[in-house]
Amino acid sequence: MDWLFYLATLGTLIVVLGLIHVPLGDYMAWVFTSPRDTRAERVLYRFMGVDPRSGQSWRAYLRGVLLFSLLGMLLLYALQRLQPWLPFSLGLPPVPEGIAFNTAISFVTNTNWQSYSPESTLGYSVQLAGLAVQNFVSAATGIAVAVALIRGLAARGTGTLGNFWVDLTRATLRILLPIAVAGALLLVLGGVIQNVQPWQEVTTVAGGAQSLPGGPVASQEVIKLLGTNGGGFFNANSAHPFENPTPWTNLLEILLILVIPFSLPRTFGRMVGDTRQGVALLAAMATLALLTTTALTAFELAGRGTAPQLAGAALEGKEVRFGVVGSSVFASVTTLTSTGAVDSMHDSYTALGGMMTMLNMMLGEIAPGGVGTGLYGLLVIAIIAVFLAGLLVGRTPEYLGKKIGPLPMKLASLAILVMPALVMVGIALSFGVPALRADVEGALANPGPHGLSEVIYAFTSAANNNGSAFAGLTATHPWFTGALGVAMLWGRFLPIALVLALAGTLSTQSPTEPTPGTLRTTGPLFVVLVVGTAVLVAALVFFPILTLGPLAEGLA
Repeated sequence: MDWLFYLATLGTLIVVLGLIHVPLGDYMAWVFTSPRDTRAERVLYRFMGVDPRSGQSWRAYLRGVLLFSLLGMLLLYALQRLQPWLPFSLGLPPVPEGIAFNTAISFVTNTNWQSYSPESTLGYSVQLAGLAVQNFVSAATGIAVAVALIRGLAARGTGTLGNFWVDLTRATLRILLPIAVAGALLLVLGGVIQNVQPWQEVTTVAGGAQSLPGGPVASQEVIKLLGTNGGGFFNANSAHPFENPTPWTNLLEILLILVIPFSLPRTFGRMVGDTRQGVALLAAMATLALLTTTALTAFELAGRGTAPQLAGAALEGKEVRFGVVGSSVFASVTTLTSTGAVDSMHDSYTALGGMMTMLNMMLGEIAPGGVGTGLYGLLVIAIIAVFLAGLLVGRTPEYLGKKIGPLPMKLASLAILVMPALVMVGIALSFGVPALRADVEGALANPGPHGLSEVIYAFTSAANNNGSAFAGLTATHPWFTGALGVAMLWGRFLPIALVLALAGTLSTQSPTEPTPGTLRTTGPLFVVLVVGTAVLVAALVFFPILTLGPLAEGLA
């Protein structure tokens, strides 16, 4: 019965995404190629002093990304520190400096790592004007960078990548905002709350007293999922009944996470003038997603371990209303993307099931990955795969007519090495420096391999801008507050800088016509190459630490 439910869930997701991805992908391609601006957009451009018709080099585009992100970070930090003087603060004090710093970085980098309890830390003004706004614009920034790389691949020697401010504005107003409004209405219909009421004292059926929270939850819930952000309005995140009340809202939330990332390959195909290119990338995404989601669900349904086998299922840390299947699919989707939202506690998963959530992130979150970040991450993997194929046959590799020479290959290689380097260095410092190790041991709820798994998960989540966590780790300790903040910052902006540099390098080339020896990047062979390259990179880098953490625990 569980496997039938899994197949039904999977089938529903495939059918709905299959129906949506073509029109949505075509619409997003039109958004970023249309020469016309709306009246609201023209007003914003005048306010920002932007000429929407001026193209930018990759350096100018990157400066726009960094400047906008820095301003957002400072504003969000200020809102948290000034909270007592804001309306709807609910009488809450200022957020402590370290937590405010970590949270500002977290939401600006699309990570939404939360080392605090939101309902007892943040008032409604900070939630709406700070967190929800960053959920929109950080997601729009990811889409803009992906579109810039597409333009670099499609350009004919222009050397420009479009205009960041135009891409940011259009992604926010034309894509994210309309879908978010429709999605929020559906969530409210499903029982997600949306109000500005303070906590209310109610009398329970048993005659006791209970405090029930309120808040503008649906409006933040929808964009945290749609923008693959993940930060919950409540500490229980999407396991909270006010955020995710029923099994059908759980399925809707999974769809919201996947809808844009799985539609962007279609956008890519339309913008480069060959929809088959987008189909190949979509097939690679879907293959990886199906394999890892099925493996994770199988590990959880098997329930390896004494307690799960006695209980009949691995239900610890899972909501009964979602069950093992609903929780496992949600966990896989949220770690395959950069969402980080949770409807169950990953720390309570079986050792091998928890390992799969880590492995999803270690693949680089490319199946389908975050909004925008997944597409440009997979395009980098595709470029590396083309280069490796070219070495095998002894000819200069090409992708979409662009020659992948030494400089593009160096940039692509560095882009995929940033995340593993941050994870490995963070783990090594945590356990290798005696002063830090004492702080780490005080933050862990579990010793041995599971404690190591908690640290592995934390740095993998931060460096990938995912934001979910193994709950046994107390991330408010000074080392983790600072180190994870740095990992989030570098894990976001170093790859963006390298991807934009790659896009700028490719944009200066004029595409060449394919020859009989050119690798076809639209067929099954190319899909296998991309999937194999992604798996090979993750396996070579992360297998040693997985053997010491979740594999050691699972095999024991």
